[in-house]
Amino acid sequence: MDLGWLSAGLGAGLVVIGAGLGIGKLAGQAMEAMGRQPEAIAPIRTAMIIAAALIEGIAFFGLVICILLAFKAA
Repeated sequence: MDLGWLSAGLGAGLVVIGAGLGIGKLAGQAMEAMGRQPEAIAPIRTAMIIAAALIEGIAFFGLVICILLAFKAA
């Protein structure tokens, strides 16, 4: 039994969970900041979008690594 597929699946799941938690925390705090300072909505939104893009980039990198592990195990 080859455990490469299992490790790739677990790794992909952890990557997706981590990215979801990170973006959720980011968005929640950004919404709170926008509610406290409505005049700062534009810079907060810009910073939030950039940070979310970086989190998603890291998540995609992790998923690519998991896919490479899965096909190397095959």
